[in-house]
Amino acid sequence: MINLLFSGVALVLLLAAGYWVRGRGGHRPTGTWPMAALLASFALAFASYIPFVESAAESVVPHVGRLLSNSFTLAAATAVLVFMLQLNLEPEEARRSIRLRLLCLGGSVAGMTVLFAAEQMNDRSPQLYALYVLIYITYLGVTAKDFCAQTWKQSHRSRRRSQRIGLRVTAAGCVFALLYAAYKVFALVSIGLGLGLIPDGARCSTPFTPVRCVFSVTAPALAVLLMALGLTLPAVVWPFSQFLRRRWESRSHAALGPLWEAVTGAAPEVVLAAAEFGEEKKADDFAFFLHRRVIEINDGGLALRPHRSPRVQEHAEQAVAELGIAGSPEGDATVEAAVLRAAVHAKKAGSAPRTEAAAPAPGAAARAGNLRAETEWLLLVAHAYARSETVRTVAEEPAPSEMESPA
Repeated sequence: MINLLFSGVALVLLLAAGYWVRGRGGHRPTGTWPMAALLASFALAFASYIPFVESAAESVVPHVGRLLSNSFTLAAATAVLVFMLQLNLEPEEARRSIRLRLLCLGGSVAGMTVLFAAEQMNDRSPQLYALYVLIYITYLGVTAKDFCAQTWKQSHRSRRRSQRIGLRVTAAGCVFALLYAAYKVFALVSIGLGLGLIPDGARCSTPFTPVRCVFSVTAPALAVLLMALGLTLPAVVWPFSQFLRRRWESRSHAALGPLWEAVTGAAPEVVLAAAEFGEEKKADDFAFFLHRRVIEINDGGLALRPHRSPRVQEHAEQAVAELGIAGSPEGDATVEAAVLRAAVHAKKAGSAPRTEAAAPAPGAAARAGNLRAETEWLLLVAHAYARSETVRTVAEEPAPSEMESPA
């Protein structure tokens, strides 16, 4: 069980580190290398906990597995700080702070190594071991506290949902790291005062037994997994979200085609030339083409406004009320589609403009300037325009009393 846990954690972390190192489009964002170092260091720390790896190392130097895992953990903690400094400070100030942190890391690992060697030569002196743990847990605890505060604060500032979730997951991982640090302080006090509260040399059979393994094994494992997941989540979700966005844009562009053809067929003057809209775009830039299509449909609706029939609007409202969808987005879209369909027919037939036009669709002002909201609304209108029998019946219903002669 322990073999499986630590091997799995190490493998996941190495894969995450490889994902960060891999170039994406020739550009690596700020913090790429510290993040890769963080994940790789944690991976090596957990690899050193794997029983057969630990046994192999300790066959050369007794008890060296502890020094290796603790050193890699401090390296990961330093990588976290480097990542934070690169994001939050100006480049020159960040470089100065990073150099100081690297010196602290080197001093801490050197001090731990000296104390480890002295401990082994003095029959595993508990006092020397307590000093060793003091260096380790001080560095780790301060880093976890600072990183927890920083990630939680940044989670409230981030605009992207995946970043907010990822930072909060990372903060949760820091909480488990602090729990582990508290356990180590408890162990340090026990060793320093000779209380014997932590059994020496006892191994964990599972992540939960004996109880102390919840703090010494499970807590750090969860801390690392949550931090790795939280920090990697935005990088993994971003390309997937972009794929979903492009797919929505391409499908929306196609779905709006029939409505666009009907509106621009009656008001061809609203079709924008490439020079009017901006620079020419790539053939697969559906965001550009969707934006353009939405603008042209809306401009076409304005051009058709003099032909919007209040009578058709009233009949459509009665029809959707009978269907039980009055006041819903689908009902409002059905009414708008009927009005537009009748206006297109009137414009193509050469009818004179009306003295009183039908009112705009509900929520038009709230949707203005919001491409997503405008698109979703027009998709409902386009669906009703093309498929609703109510729209066809109401829009094509003859209304002799409304016929107006040209002035």
